Amino acid sequence: MGNYRMCLCFTRKFRVTEAEPPSDVKEAFNKYAEDATHMTAEQLRHFLVELQAEGGGTSASEAERIVEQVLQKRRNIAKLISRRTLLTLDDFHHYLFSPDLNPPIRAQVHQDMTAPLSHYYIYTGHNSYLTGNQLSSDCSVVPIIEALKRGVRVVELDIWPNSAQDNVHVLHGRTLTTPVELIKCLKSIKEHAFSESPYPVIITLEDHLTPNLQAKVAQMLIETFEDMLFYPESDFLKEFPSPEQLKYRIIISTKPPQEYRKAQTANRKGDDLHKSEEEDLLGKEPSELNTDEHEEDDDTSDSDSSEDNNGGNIGGLSSPGAHEYKHLIAIHARKPKGGLKEVLKIELNKVRRLSLSEQALEKAAESYGTDIVRFTQKNILRVYPKGTRFNSSNYKPLIGWMHGAQMVAFNMQGYGRSLWLMQGMFRANGGCGYVKKPDFVMKNLDNQVFDPKANLPVKKTLKVKVYMGDGWHLDFKHTHFDLYSPPDFYTRVGIAGVPADEIMKQTKKKEDIWTPSWEEEFTFQLKVPELALLRVEVHEHDLSEKDDFGGQTCFPISELEQGIRAVPLFDRKGNKYNSIRLLMRFQFI
Repeated sequence: MGNYRMCLCFTRKFRVTEAEPPSDVKEAFNKYAEDATHMTAEQLRHFLVELQAEGGGTSASEAERIVEQVLQKRRNIAKLISRRTLLTLDDFHHYLFSPDLNPPIRAQVHQDMTAPLSHYYIYTGHNSYLTGNQLSSDCSVVPIIEALKRGVRVVELDIWPNSAQDNVHVLHGRTLTTPVELIKCLKSIKEHAFSESPYPVIITLEDHLTPNLQAKVAQMLIETFEDMLFYPESDFLKEFPSPEQLKYRIIISTKPPQEYRKAQTANRKGDDLHKSEEEDLLGKEPSELNTDEHEEDDDTSDSDSSEDNNGGNIGGLSSPGAHEYKHLIAIHARKPKGGLKEVLKIELNKVRRLSLSEQALEKAAESYGTDIVRFTQKNILRVYPKGTRFNSSNYKPLIGWMHGAQMVAFNMQGYGRSLWLMQGMFRANGGCGYVKKPDFVMKNLDNQVFDPKANLPVKKTLKVKVYMGDGWHLDFKHTHFDLYSPPDFYTRVGIAGVPADEIMKQTKKKEDIWTPSWEEEFTFQLKVPELALLRVEVHEHDLSEKDDFGGQTCFPISELEQGIRAVPLFDRKGNKYNSIRLLMRFQFI
């Protein structure tokens, strides 16, 4: 009998009750249904235009289509034969709480895609071929394919001679990473490049090859990509083409081989051969940049200085095929000469790419913030993780975006909050991998370049209301959070952006319930809303251990649809849960 009672208690505690619609949803239904028990398509249209701020663009036929979709999801086809086109309160709530019908951001490309590439933030991978850590993980085509399927548009490949010096391998040089053949990587890129986005894929090659092998790479590229490969019309582009012009094209970016290379002096130190770019730049100006010691990250594969590693062959373009290789390079990565101020000078008839580590950018930004912004208005800046991130972790991407850096390169296998921000940024513009930079980063207002360090006034205020959540009982086992009772969920809501805008707030925890209802509102004052990302995390309170993770999402404030919206949540890796979602309201005041 005792066992029987325990079983009954267990069943009672794990029963999932369906939460009632929040009071705001009931009030909206009553208002627009004019206190009737059903809402018509025309009344729904008024709700969408007024409360959801969708403007006059919502037609009567669109409202009717929504009603039909809701009824189709709520009832089987047989019950639709009656052709009832009215929504009950529960139907209305179901519609609002359906991410596929009522998402928080648009799923379509909606920005102008005809500006030069330098006008966009571009979804960029770092060491795209690594399956795990930077020192000993396998190199594979799998992470490349996964990145492309997520909409990543810049793939980085480190290319080295194989042991026989007759073929090309992709691996992280001077580590224990196991190689993968370059041709396999190229074929995978061709197959999956445009599965998620039609806009161009840029392959950044970190080249450690002899001229003969460079010629071999040129042949591979031409034969693999054929008409997809973009050939620049001249040795140097005066301006980058637009994403629209480059749809379904593959673009190569690397350092061009030196046509006239003088023999290296015999007494040049071996260490100097592998000196990273930021050491060249920042070592010359220690007083200005507040650094009087060597950079920690001696990651030569990222530093645009790999021209020094042409297999020890100092002959430059000794192979005719290497001329072809040079001709394929559309975005030239240039090794800087002199200090950073010199490097950031704008060349009138030539655009190029510069790479800086996260540390180098931070130090450069202290003294040259506006120079970096001005440089990125025409040229491309790539930022990459410091070399000591052996575990493939990431850094905060905002410093790069604040300074106009188009390619903020991330380890896509390095899960965590930084990657959530990156994934959130590129949910913008239909997830196409290209997001237009704000006008103030691109245009000099009153002849003044945007200063990321300036103290700016509040420009926009965002009110966020967290109503309720659901779906955990469908996506998790009932014992996942607690063995003997339902979970105790709370939600964290906040902003990632310029330092003055960054903040996190938190709801109260709701105890012992799978469908928590918080109904708490938060206000965020934003100085640079154009670069602000809304962060949402759900956690389950645990008295004895660290709180459990219950889902997360992130998206740009500039993309937010106002009104009551269904917000789908993602796991730690950025994969969308099947059922877990929050009901939230967004208002700009």
